[in-house]
Amino acid sequence: MGTVPASAQQPEPVFDPAQKQAIEQIIREYLLTNPELLREVIAALGEREKLAAEGRRQTLMQELRPQLERHPDDPVMGNPEGAITIVEFFDYQCGYCKTVKPTLAKILAGNPDVRVVMKEFPILGEPSVIAARAALAARQQGKYAALHDALMAFRGRLGEEIILEIAAKAGLDIEKLKADMQAPAIEEAIRRNYQLAEQLEISGTPAFIIGDALAPGAINEEQFAKLIAEARAKL
Repeated sequence: MGTVPASAQQPEPVFDPAQKQAIEQIIREYLLTNPELLREVIAALGEREKLAAEGRRQTLMQELRPQLERHPDDPVMGNPEGAITIVEFFDYQCGYCKTVKPTLAKILAGNPDVRVVMKEFPILGEPSVIAARAALAARQQGKYAALHDALMAFRGRLGEEIILEIAAKAGLDIEKLKADMQAPAIEEAIRRNYQLAEQLEISGTPAFIIGDALAPGAINEEQFAKLIAEARAKL
């Protein structure tokens, strides 16, 4: 019969309570004496958690991509058949959304292969919800873009009466618009956008998804161009 080497038979060293307490005290004193080490550890843990969260988000975006980019009920600006898709979550009462709109229009004008999927994401109160419902309902009259642009151009506080006035000036039949705003499909579209935003941890507007990147806030023209170039490189 073979024998087990003596070294393999030796148990792992076990510290008694007094030894453990002494070691813990040494570690504590060292960290108090060298607080920069503790900051480094915290920073490293934070970076690790950030990378893990980003990895989870990337996986989730791949799973949700059909809903994000190709849902038939979502309005699309630019080239509907474009190879590059920008997804925008926005609110009609969001000042930053209004600020970034001219930049996005410039990007579309200079990039004929880009399409923008409009995700109505009303998070700034009931007027935002009414505006989103009106814009989606305007599709039934072929006027989504006209009403979207008019609502984005408006400066001031929105309310139902003002929204309908803006819609009338944009050339919509108001009675038909009111009826279409009650369609279950519109409520479902907004609910779906809320759910997507929650899954991707999007809590503010505007927020853009370009390729594999999530870009919150009113990003500038250079940032748009960089993210579009990165998305093109992956085609």
